[in-house]
Amino acid sequence: MQELLEEIENYWDQRASGYCETNLEELETFKKEAWLELIQQQGSAVQDRKLKVLDIGTGPGFFAIIMAGAGHDVTAVDYTEAMLKKAQANAKRYHCNIHFEKMEAHKLLFADNCFDLIVSRNLTWNLEEPEQAYQEWYRVLGKNGRLLNFDANWYLHVHNSEKRKEYENDRVMTRNKNLPDHYTNTDTRRMENIAKKLPLSKKLRPEWDVQELKKIGFKKIIIDKGIGERVWNTIEKINYASTPMFMIAAEK
Repeated sequence: MQELLEEIENYWDQRASGYCETNLEELETFKKEAWLELIQQQGSAVQDRKLKVLDIGTGPGFFAIIMAGAGHDVTAVDYTEAMLKKAQANAKRYHCNIHFEKMEAHKLLFADNCFDLIVSRNLTWNLEEPEQAYQEWYRVLGKNGRLLNFDANWYLHVHNSEKRKEYENDRVMTRNKNLPDHYTNTDTRRMENIAKKLPLSKKLRPEWDVQELKKIGFKKIIIDKGIGERVWNTIEKINYASTPMFMIAAEK
């Protein structure tokens, strides 16, 4: 497991600069307000004070920055050192006070019941032990705290032949429309090799997540499979047509 964790960390270390540029572009477009509105609609019911927010797998700090900018008390964690350095620089750029820590999503070093809201984007598919991660997230949420997890079946196509056809069709569509391909512009082969070793690459989601969250004790679980219509631009919608982003909102 440690060897795979290091492989994942090394991959995202090398992706940090490019991923950071993408996040900075998002912060300057409609996406910033679209994401904030979405999170506020589904976030904690706390009304009389600022929220204690935990951003897990913060990457270059996108969620952390928009939540801190909205006045909340934000802690953000990531296991990749290069990502955290980018996130700290971006927080400074946007004049945001955010507490950053290097930490595994499976092993959070926080007390029980200490956050009102957990947010995460494009992380869980990338975890070696997603069940343990969800248990940890439940543990650190306070009573009636909420989890908002945004993800997709990003690499289901490495095991599923039908999804592979759909994925290849997305590549054709991007070429036909003369658009940048978000897969071929990265080290796709390397990421697919990693994804083959990860458990969620074989699972149909968010159905799998719902069952796990129920086992752990989450309640009021809401699924929305149309999030991309609200937060993606046209290029992303074409690139990811076969892998629509979903939202899982769950309450403790």
